[in-house]
Amino acid sequence: MNKQLIIDNVQIAVYENRKEMGVAAARCVENLYQSIAGEKDTLNMIFAAAPSQNEFLDALCDSSVIDFSRINAFHMDEYVGLSHDSPQSFSHYLTEHLFSRRKFRSVNLINGNTDNPEEECRRYGLLLDSYPPDIVCAGVGENGHIAFNDPDAADFLDPLCMKVVILDPVCRQQQVNDGCFAVLEDVPEKAMTLTIPTLACARYKVFVVPSGRKAKAVHDMFLSERSEKVPASVIRGDSSSSVFLDKESAALLLEGKGIRWEACS
Repeated sequence: MNKQLIIDNVQIAVYENRKEMGVAAARCVENLYQSIAGEKDTLNMIFAAAPSQNEFLDALCDSSVIDFSRINAFHMDEYVGLSHDSPQSFSHYLTEHLFSRRKFRSVNLINGNTDNPEEECRRYGLLLDSYPPDIVCAGVGENGHIAFNDPDAADFLDPLCMKVVILDPVCRQQQVNDGCFAVLEDVPEKAMTLTIPTLACARYKVFVVPSGRKAKAVHDMFLSERSEKVPASVIRGDSSSSVFLDKESAALLLEGKGIRWEACS
């Protein structure tokens, strides 16, 4: 059932299941890596941390094409108040699923347990100023968020590189739906996140978005108004973005009237 189309210059590919989706997204990143690696010695990459990325990160770790020792690695968000070794922290997730599995040039973690989150945002923002992102590997939330830029916090023209945000109830409930927390009350209310302009400025963006729980967000990011109400809609018109879906997350797009799909490998 693999299908593809382009909406507003964004390449969208749909695969039968999460594994095929993850492998295809990893192959896309390999191709981007090869293109950039031919131009310079080191690359800078930002990764999302969520169960939606499991299959993609597994396939990426298996890559024989990418020389991870040339990559400076970053992540895009972190809860305020969780230590690095907390199982729910994003730095813990990425260390387990990626950073401990391949040898990177550098791994730059956000300190969620800092006493001064605003200062941590400034510190991490300065790091990214020194290492402008080449590739962002992202997901999309059930409310359409990118990183922790929920609709109420999203700003397509945000002057900040990174900021502290209050998470909305839909975003926090998603963490329970994903099995990361037992109940809503356990989910931290605050987080640090790279802003939308910081993520959008990367040379290439690869979005990996499985699950039927994301179907409405996927539909709205392409077929509703481009606005902060659906933060992921920021990529509309950006030909440097690619989106990988499974058939569940693409369900409402597949039903869209007037959309002409083509077969893809």
